[in-house]
Amino acid sequence: MATNLYHPELMSYLERLLPDRPLVMQEMEAYAKEVNFPIIGAVAGQFLYQVARMIGARRIFELGSGYGYSTAWFAQAVRENGGGEVHHVVWDEGLSQQARDYLGRLGYSDLVHFHVSEAVAQLRAMEGEFDLMFNDIDKQGYPDSIAVIKPKLRVGGVLLIDNVLWSGRVLDSEDTDPQTDAIRRVTQMLFDDPDFCCTVLPLRDGVLMARKVG
Repeated sequence: MATNLYHPELMSYLERLLPDRPLVMQEMEAYAKEVNFPIIGAVAGQFLYQVARMIGARRIFELGSGYGYSTAWFAQAVRENGGGEVHHVVWDEGLSQQARDYLGRLGYSDLVHFHVSEAVAQLRAMEGEFDLMFNDIDKQGYPDSIAVIKPKLRVGGVLLIDNVLWSGRVLDSEDTDPQTDAIRRVTQMLFDDPDFCCTVLPLRDGVLMARKVG
C-alpha cells in the first residue's frame, strides 16, 4: 500500500515558503537527491529546528544522524539558544567524516560531538539528561529504544521519531513486515504512556512528537 500520502505539489509549496538555507545545507540537499539518501528534507528540518528553539534545547542527542543534515538544523537552534551540545551518532565512519566536513563548514564544530557507534548503546553510556532526542535508527529497533531514551530525557523534553507513517504502510492492516509492525508498536506505546503527550505530524514521512510530562 506504500503511496504518496500528499498532494504532489504540497512539499514543493511548503519548501518555497522557507527562508533560504545556507549554501552548505543546500549542497547537502543536492547530494541527497543525487545519491538518493533519505534525509529529512528542509520542511521537516525547519520543524525540528522550531521545536528545539521553542523548548530552549541546549543538549540534543540524535539516534541515527546520517551525514549530518538533521544535525545542522539542531545545531542552529542550539547556537541560537545560547550554546550547548548536539550529539551526532552513526555506525559508519564515512558518514561521520562527511558530517564533520559539512558541519565544520557551517561553523558548528564547537557544538557537535561525533560518535561512531550503535546509537542506543551510545545513549546508554551517556551521563545526564537531554532536552531533545531525535530517533531515526533501524525501524525494528524503535520499540526497544524507548526503555533507554525515556530515563535520559528530561521532564519537559521532547522525543521526535522519524518515518512513523512509513509511506502509508502503517495504514495497511495486511502489511505485517517487521519494520512496519515496529513503527506501529512504538507509536502506540508512546500514546499509551501517561508520561508522554504525543502528536503525529504528517510532515514528509510522518514525525511523532512526544513531550515528556511525567
